[in-house]
Amino acid sequence: MKWQFSSDAPIYSQLIEQVKVGIVSGVFPPGERLPSVRDLALEAGVNPNTMQRALTELERDGLVYSQRTAGRFVTEDKDMIESAKQNLAGYQIRNFLTAMVRLGYEKEEIMALVRQENVGEELRNGDS
Repeated sequence: MKWQFSSDAPIYSQLIEQVKVGIVSGVFPPGERLPSVRDLALEAGVNPNTMQRALTELERDGLVYSQRTAGRFVTEDKDMIESAKQNLAGYQIRNFLTAMVRLGYEKEEIMALVRQENVGEELRNGDS
């Protein structure tokens, strides 16, 4: 998993979001054992205590659960994973819309730009 951090939010909250993205995108499939806190922290380049805090929060949310001697696992509850995916998508959409409004775009202009970009993507991929 590729870890990226910005200076606009606490690292632990960015870790939470990035692990959630890993779960909803299938990088960490349902029921799979997660790497240890130390391994994840080393991979992400963060303090193990920070990673522990993020994983504890994910446990509270129900996306991850612990088995005492076996480690942490991704939930097998596909509805919960789908709900997390929808929440992440909504968050991204709200951020996008906020940025577009700040640029001075109206709703209709934003929709036209999205349609135009989507058509452009289809052309880049050779689809019609």
